[in-house]
Amino acid sequence: MATLRISGRDGSGSARRISSGPARLRMLLALPAAATAAAALVACSSAGASPSPSASSTSSAAAAATGTVKTATIAGVTVLTNSKGFTLYSFAPDTPTTSKCNGTCAQNWPPVTGPVTAAGITGTFGTIKRSDGSIQATFDGHPLYTFAGDTAPGQAKGNGLNAAGGLWHEITTSGTAAPAPAGSSSSGSGY
Repeated sequence: MATLRISGRDGSGSARRISSGPARLRMLLALPAAATAAAALVACSSAGASPSPSASSTSSAAAAATGTVKTATIAGVTVLTNSKGFTLYSFAPDTPTTSKCNGTCAQNWPPVTGPVTAAGITGTFGTIKRSDGSIQATFDGHPLYTFAGDTAPGQAKGNGLNAAGGLWHEITTSGTAAPAPAGSSSSGSGY
């Protein structure tokens, strides 16, 4: 580093260091490279991530991924699941064009973002526009949801629950509500 004598206004002639030469050049060249690397890291970490309506890790694990719908047999019933194997549900108060599950309800019952597709499933997949402007997948006129209470693929803890103002059912491959398991008519405002 070179030292350059600069006279102050008071004429004291005190010396101040001013960076010059190769070290300063390397630092100036490194800044844009570091900014580019940081931007690439952020882009890579968010690539392929699906939006999660809830910040909780349970909801994140159960949140539906946009894309493919599959089937699974749970308690003897063939139901629709998201691509990660989490059961898909319908909400009785919904209509074919409107979701009645918003706010806290949507945190506990994350909407499946659409559109989705499924190979070998007879029925009609579509989408609706939610009150927040997001797009939600539907199957045979039923808006689709996962359940935050399902913490692993193959669970159906939400089937038959009376919560958030209505009944929740697994969606079967025929597009109808799966029968509620015996003794599961619990009620509540959450899950």
